[in-house]
Amino acid sequence: MLRTIGRRLLLLIPTLFGLSILLFAWVRALPGGPAVALLGERATPEAVERINELYGFNEPLYVQYFTWLGRLATGDFGSSIQTGRPVLEEFVRRFPATLELSIAALIVAVGIGIPLGYWAARRHGKIWDHTAVVLSLIGITIPVFFLAFILKYVFAVQLGWLPSDGRQNPRIDATHYTNLYVFDGLITGEFDASWDAILHLILPALALGTIPLAIIVRITRASVLEVQNADYVRTGRAKGIGTGTLRNRFILRNAMLPVITTVGLQAGLLISGAVLTETVFAFPGIGQFLARAIFTRDFPVLQGFIIFIAIAYALINLLVDLSYSVIDPRVRVQ
Repeated sequence: MLRTIGRRLLLLIPTLFGLSILLFAWVRALPGGPAVALLGERATPEAVERINELYGFNEPLYVQYFTWLGRLATGDFGSSIQTGRPVLEEFVRRFPATLELSIAALIVAVGIGIPLGYWAARRHGKIWDHTAVVLSLIGITIPVFFLAFILKYVFAVQLGWLPSDGRQNPRIDATHYTNLYVFDGLITGEFDASWDAILHLILPALALGTIPLAIIVRITRASVLEVQNADYVRTGRAKGIGTGTLRNRFILRNAMLPVITTVGLQAGLLISGAVLTETVFAFPGIGQFLARAIFTRDFPVLQGFIIFIAIAYALINLLVDLSYSVIDPRVRVQ
């Protein structure tokens, strides 16, 4: 197991190196430039030249790349053009919000998706099965930003049941140790702050988790349908094994491998794909900051944040691979 982890971490190095080349080329190919975006109407030739010289944007591209790569190797991701603060500091300050939102969305997707997919498979060919399939198709096709606006308009504006934006009511005097607001409220005993943070998470988590939920429903349904018709399940049923044992140990457990793979992929996509959701709900995470960085051509933030997200995505997939041997002892991770 330790050799597997070490080998996967070593493979991460050439992966990140290739990503850094593609990322650097993509960022520099964006129309306009950071100096013009930053200065706006004050973008005189002299001011633009000063900004380019300050951040090294007037150097040849290969010089800029190797300079950035050298700093990256020492843990220096540069400073944000928007705020002037180090990119690492901005990431550490904003990532807990995105992580909390992604966990909430994943709870929605997994908590509803797996039971609904299993329930649909057990009623294969019946009206409830067809209903689950249609709803999953709708969930996959509906745009995230459109659903976010609908949820916000109905439940926050019209009904007033839930807050419309932010992470927490600013009038609540809460203590933040980890910047995970729900967790901080629980460990400090400030349960009102924790509950308020949960209320602020419901709408963005529903909007962000809809597509993963629909995908998990379809994968779970297909996997359970395949497993429940397997020879060993029919043999177990013929030998009189109880229905509960068949469902839990024979069907559901063996059907979980493709589902776990899907959950891992969706978890990585949730962390990297929260831009629209955070923008609609004014949720102060890395997605909202990345969207602003694109418009302002904030190269250090774009490069640094995407590298961080790539590392998180790779580590999540490593955990998924390691979980295979826990679910099914026959599987040996290489």
